[in-house]
Amino acid sequence: MAKPQEKVSFVERLKQIGQVFAFTARQDRWFVPLIIAAVLIPLALTVLLVLLGYGWIWIPIGIMVALLASLIVLNLRSNAAMMNAAEGQPGAAASIMENMRGDWRVRPAASSTTQFDMVHVVIGRPGVILLGEGQPQRVRSLMGQEKRRLSKVIGNAPMYDYIIGQQEGELSIRKLRTTVMKLPRNLTGKDVNALDKRLAALMARPQMPKGAIPKNMRPSKGAFRQQRPR
Repeated sequence: MAKPQEKVSFVERLKQIGQVFAFTARQDRWFVPLIIAAVLIPLALTVLLVLLGYGWIWIPIGIMVALLASLIVLNLRSNAAMMNAAEGQPGAAASIMENMRGDWRVRPAASSTTQFDMVHVVIGRPGVILLGEGQPQRVRSLMGQEKRRLSKVIGNAPMYDYIIGQQEGELSIRKLRTTVMKLPRNLTGKDVNALDKRLAALMARPQMPKGAIPKNMRPSKGAFRQQRPR
């Protein structure tokens, strides 16, 4: 569920940028060379303009351009690196939705199986969005069950569903953000709040995962005999 953003101090913001920088550098071998080029090219042009007699006014302009270029490179390459790292990871779709701008109420793994198939439920201005991850055949069955369950409380709110994957008819994790942002805004903020409350009441009761119980979670053969009254 979306949470109100807390104010972040300047020091914390610098730490976050440093963490993103380090992560992107590990994932993308071209990131550091591109950052260096984004800084050096504007500064080199600035020095050239000053030497040619165009005035010292170009120095602050050159510094600002270098900073802007480095931030653009950082934003583009870090997003690509995060997509590469997220691809194929369970729960990646829910994580991306939780970090998107806007009012997105995300319920990760609202339905799931013991084989790590899962359906995430997202509420936003477009309506209700179901995101399935896992083995496609099992996910389709799980998504069908979730649709029937949600149809009881969502009323006229539109419902969209996507299976995350690389096969035909599936949505690539790289295109998730742009696909969701292009959906029409069908609901008002008041509608989203009301829908969120109805779904919260529906999902208050925990669901048992579908599928066989893993061996390490099964009770021992003598557990039930020990519990019987003598």
